[in-house]
Amino acid sequence: MKVKQQPGDFRVEELTDIAPGPTGDFALYRLDKVGWTTLDALAAVRRRWKLDEGRIAYGGLKDRHADTTQFFTVYRGPMHGMEHERTKVSFLGRVTQPYSSHDIRANRFTIVLRHLTAEQATVAETASREVAAVGVPNYFDDQRFGSVPADRRFVALEMVRGHFEEALKLALAAPYEHDRAPAKAEKAILHQHWGDWPTLKAALPKGHARSLIDYMVSHPKDFKGAVARLRHDLSSLYLSAYQSYLWNRLLDRSLRAVFPAADLGTITLDVGDFATPLRGTPEQIAEWQKWELPLLSARLKESTPLIDAVLADEGLTLPTMRIPGIPKPFFSRGERAVCLKLGNVGTSIADDELNPGRQALTLAFELPRGSYATMLIKRLTSVVPAT
Repeated sequence: MKVKQQPGDFRVEELTDIAPGPTGDFALYRLDKVGWTTLDALAAVRRRWKLDEGRIAYGGLKDRHADTTQFFTVYRGPMHGMEHERTKVSFLGRVTQPYSSHDIRANRFTIVLRHLTAEQATVAETASREVAAVGVPNYFDDQRFGSVPADRRFVALEMVRGHFEEALKLALAAPYEHDRAPAKAEKAILHQHWGDWPTLKAALPKGHARSLIDYMVSHPKDFKGAVARLRHDLSSLYLSAYQSYLWNRLLDRSLRAVFPAADLGTITLDVGDFATPLRGTPEQIAEWQKWELPLLSARLKESTPLIDAVLADEGLTLPTMRIPGIPKPFFSRGERAVCLKLGNVGTSIADDELNPGRQALTLAFELPRGSYATMLIKRLTSVVPAT
């Protein structure tokens, strides 16, 4: 199977009911992009328009390897758009509040799975009908864990433990699969000279890493102070990734507590293996489709045995789910539905024009904000049944 063989094979469009007008302190824009992460695209906007980071607000992160449309606002932003390397920003009007995730009604997806045998296409189409009956676990998918290196060490876990030097080193120097050549070169310098702050300051190019190393030159042992100076978007990303991992583990344990092992399959993500229901009694299915599970943080006042077990695996408790001595950032508070509820679902099988002799399955559907379409793809094509 081939996913995203070409950018148009994975199309996601943010849907919102926000209606811009002629007045308001916030300019609303549509961002159309291919081959960019949301953060990188918005960073290009900030550079072009010379904006402070705090003036931009957006609702969600969209995949780099896709053709995507989303929205963002700029406080007192310009009444025009811009174009930059497969990125187009269109001015839509003005609104009275900054754009946020709460303004996303849903995301509309059109996904083409290619290079399928006739059997694979039929199996996936059949699985789509099973999903309609049972549902798909609403796990945070691999995109959420782009800040986690291959050895699965979480920057936020080291921050929570008070291991600030290790947290800083992971944040600045840990290798990632999609690092480009300049990032690889910078990280190699950081690894080679870690602790020799003057040498690093002289060797590194201008940027965020060098600014933190500059702080270490003046405060050679204050790793906590350097971590506190991580860019807000990055530190928030680290906390979000770890909190999402814990939530996934909580959902996995919850499913195993309700469904017999024979009725569960396994979905493999970059950060581990997680259970998914394949079948169940009407009572079991109705129960799990109504669940919501909390995001784990020190602000969650009541625990459960399953929450305690998940945190115990990490050597943590709810009260310790904070960064000692650093008030911000902090873990989010809220609940998340455990079951994906798909809307306006459609499937079709056709000959694959890019791969002669193979078939292509096109999936069209809508998902609530915060859900991952790739979870549906994994459920349809790569679940390992129980043995």
